[in-house]
Amino acid sequence: MHPDRTSTPALTPTSASTALGGSRWNTFPAAGAMTARQFLAGAEPLLQGVIDGGALRGADGEVLETQIRATLGLGTRETSLPLAVGPGSTSTARELGAQAEAVGQEIASWATASLDRLLGEPMPLPAGPLVVRSRCYGHLLTSPAAGLLMGHRGGPVTMQLYNEWLHQVVLLRDALLPFTNWQDVPLLVTPAGLRHTEAARDRFLTELLVRRIRHTSIVDFARHVVTGGSGPEGYGFDHDGGTVLPAVVDGRPLTAPRHLLTWRPRPGTEGTATYVAEVEDYYAAPRTLVEDLPRTAGTPERLTGRIVVGPAVDGTRTARIEVAHDGTTARADLGQALRGHRFAHREEPVEGTPPPPAADAARTADVRAVLDAPGLVWTQDGEVAVDATGQDDLAVLALLGRLYPENVVLRPAGPAAVSSGGPGRLVVHVTDPGGDEG
Repeated sequence: MHPDRTSTPALTPTSASTALGGSRWNTFPAAGAMTARQFLAGAEPLLQGVIDGGALRGADGEVLETQIRATLGLGTRETSLPLAVGPGSTSTARELGAQAEAVGQEIASWATASLDRLLGEPMPLPAGPLVVRSRCYGHLLTSPAAGLLMGHRGGPVTMQLYNEWLHQVVLLRDALLPFTNWQDVPLLVTPAGLRHTEAARDRFLTELLVRRIRHTSIVDFARHVVTGGSGPEGYGFDHDGGTVLPAVVDGRPLTAPRHLLTWRPRPGTEGTATYVAEVEDYYAAPRTLVEDLPRTAGTPERLTGRIVVGPAVDGTRTARIEVAHDGTTARADLGQALRGHRFAHREEPVEGTPPPPAADAARTADVRAVLDAPGLVWTQDGEVAVDATGQDDLAVLALLGRLYPENVVLRPAGPAAVSSGGPGRLVVHVTDPGGDEG
């Protein structure tokens, strides 16, 4: 074993009915949901055990703060997530990397505040000093932390307690990676903390670090974190009291994350059901050439969309975006719309560049005609513009669900970068969120 790495004996589960101390190292429920803050507070007895067992002093807090920030950071020698993010990284790696940095920094700040408080206001352990054996993954320690925990003021028991606390914090950070509103997510917690997520976490991180991770894999890991189990492959899920769907469902298509999810409270939701696309293989879906559709005529009316959820059947359900116009209702499968959003190329606004051709000066297609067309709309040659500026975000998302998701470009109105897309592009003009409050 590397002298700076944690040891790996077995963790002893505890009973929630016994007093803190001895083998009981947390205030977690027998089985229930906790937010990230609640979870970290529930694990504080481990930190108190470290303080008591190693006779830690105030100055030692800086050593352990440096350790947790190094463990949760990216690019450090001690990192627990060796995810390299650079210009050539996939959009998934960039989003999850930024998420890991943001979540890790906040959790490290919370942990530091907990340690500082416990150093000045010790938590009572009625059942006596903690003795917990911790099977960990070998998180690398900084030299000062290793010396502090294994030195004359530390020892095997102190190291075991810190091992378990550090590993639980790493599990917490990783469990929150899929979620934009990670502070609100109800995590399933057991008397063993978040160790029930370990197998799912290993699969999730292996796919993230080794290959291009699939959206269904992100959803599956999020499901394990919230429900404790797996299910059919899909793009989101319902669970008691809430729904997990991609962030763009209530975001801006031009700026919303492509791959991250958002937890939404949904009172009255019972059980668990996975959201699946109506058509799994969109390559085989019927298509309509955009050249056969009417051109844009005049200023399009403002369209609004709403999501309609279907009934759960055998643990799965579908959902559609409905867009009403001209006394009729167009429908787009939400799963296909989200697929289209993930695949669409985005052009970022660039100052000082000439504006693209106006929608009425190029080959155009009418938004309503696209929404009403049978199958998926596509083009085989040239560039066709669809003017969706000023449209409701769900209407834009529905539009993406009606376009064949290949060479689709989301372009903000006004100056924009020149796209590198090939021939046969469908360019959807949308309102730049920076200049629109609607």
